[in-house]
Amino acid sequence: MSTVRSTLPDSTLKIVGEALQGALVDLVDLSLVAKQTHWNVIGPRFRSIHLQLDEVVTTARGHSDTVAERSAALGVPPDGRAATVAATTGIASVTEGWQRDTDAVRALVDALGAVIVRMRERLEEVGPVDSVSEDVLIEITKDLEKHHWMFQAENAS
Repeated sequence: MSTVRSTLPDSTLKIVGEALQGALVDLVDLSLVAKQTHWNVIGPRFRSIHLQLDEVVTTARGHSDTVAERSAALGVPPDGRAATVAATTGIASVTEGWQRDTDAVRALVDALGAVIVRMRERLEEVGPVDSVSEDVLIEITKDLEKHHWMFQAENAS
C-alpha cells in the first residue's frame, strides 16, 4: 500500500500532525456535546437555544472534515474514532438527561471556551512552521469565538 507523503520536513509534520489531530478530536467532541445538549435542553428559551446548538453542530462538523482532510493531505491519517475522541478530548462531559436552558448555555460556553483555548495553543505551535495549516486553525477559531460570544450573551445580565 502506498502512502500519502507531505513535502513538509518530518519535524514540522510532527507538530502540524499533532495539532490537527487535537483539533479534530475537539471538533468531533464539540459536535457531540452540542447535539446531546440540543436533544435535552428545556426551558423558556428552548427553541432559540435548540436552534443555536444546531449551528454549533454544523460548524464543528464542517470544520472537523476540513481538519481531517488537511491532515490526510499531509500524509497523517486522521483519527476520529469514538475511543480516540473519548480518550483525548479537552471538553468536560455534559450532564445526563434534561438540561435547563441556562445550564445548557453555560455548558456550551464552557465547552467552546475549552476548545478555543486549545485552538489558540495550536495556533502558536503551527504558525511558525506551516502557514497553510495555521490558516485552517485561524478560520476555525474565528467561528468558534463567534459562537462563544453568542452563547455568553444568552446568559448576560
